[in-house]
Amino acid sequence: MSTLEKVSQSVRLSAPATPIRATIHLPASKSESNRALIINALSGNRGTLHNLAAARDTRTMLRLLESEDHTLDVIDAGTTMRFLTAYVAATGKDKILTGTPRMCERPIALLVDALRKLGAHIDYLQKDGFPPIHIKGIQPTGVNQVSIRGDVSSQYISALLMIAPLLPNGLTLELTGHVGSRPYIQMTMEQMRQFGVQPEWQGNTIVVKPQSYQATEYTVESDWSGASYWYSMVALAPDAEVELIGLKEHSLQGDSRITEIMKSIGVQSRFTATGVRLTKGPAQSSVQVDFADCPDLAQTVAVCCAAKNIHLTLTGIESLKIKETDRVFALQQELAKFGATLQEVAPEVYETTPVQSQSGRKAEVHTYDDHRMAMAFAPLALLEPITIEHPHVVVKSYPSFWQDLQQAGFKVIS
Repeated sequence: MSTLEKVSQSVRLSAPATPIRATIHLPASKSESNRALIINALSGNRGTLHNLAAARDTRTMLRLLESEDHTLDVIDAGTTMRFLTAYVAATGKDKILTGTPRMCERPIALLVDALRKLGAHIDYLQKDGFPPIHIKGIQPTGVNQVSIRGDVSSQYISALLMIAPLLPNGLTLELTGHVGSRPYIQMTMEQMRQFGVQPEWQGNTIVVKPQSYQATEYTVESDWSGASYWYSMVALAPDAEVELIGLKEHSLQGDSRITEIMKSIGVQSRFTATGVRLTKGPAQSSVQVDFADCPDLAQTVAVCCAAKNIHLTLTGIESLKIKETDRVFALQQELAKFGATLQEVAPEVYETTPVQSQSGRKAEVHTYDDHRMAMAFAPLALLEPITIEHPHVVVKSYPSFWQDLQQAGFKVIS
């Protein structure tokens, strides 16, 4: 099930028969990989990149950056769509960008509007504000200052920042309102610095002067988003110790916050020379988490807390509604199959209620074409055997996920 060609309609998961003792070589970060690919392309591909992610999103980015085709199909890769939109415009190419039906329902107007102010020629081919789009290069207008909302998607901001050094007058980017997913913006800026460009962020303004990217040797870190599922497994297992290889204590990735969140949920982290070792610890009865800076962790934490009978209050999850699926709706639907709920108790404030025991239940988790739904719910197999529909969705970010579960002792039957 590591490729799209090996498609199974479902997998049946059962808990290991013995305590979990596993060493997992996590996949590389697709967030870092995709940024590194764009920045290196903007440098004229003069750098050397190591440990690029095997995730489908990264393979798609690499393939499309090398493609001579007029139409570039990003499939369902939101990061690839946003980053390529800015890259194609800044490099003066004439391309059509499209994707899956769901990708063409995900808004892109804020980025297109900003690029148009900078002189990009971009037309919508179907519905205004959404892909597919036709990009016809750029004719700089002399404008070097644009404003963009900070609370919709940090990927718009990162896309603009990465092309900023190539603009004749650089770019001054004003972020309006609350700035969400701040660590992802900081990741982008730090990777730009690794390639010789020095952005400056003061208050809600980021300034990037005209500069040239330099040839750089860059190694991508393992994926903290992928690590989160193993934290959940250690939290739910009666006895578990897992070492995750390739993670850094001082990471560029915002999802490294999982160490702090999961400490409250019953998982201790100890960094080693090669990664981080997870062991069980005490858990709190109630946890409150603002996911504004780490929205990709919300599904994992919500499912884990419901399963452990920990009262979870979630804020900062508004962006989940425009991801691969409406993740808030998807969580509500699938948690209900286990007797749990995710309820909006005040505007943009949600709470979970616990999973209910039920003998002989045969829960089937629908994945909504969303890799994180499959992996967030997989740890529930530690409570009872479950079925995950369309398990191949994990190729988007963690192609070896099911094989790694088997290595840890889970029974995975397709």
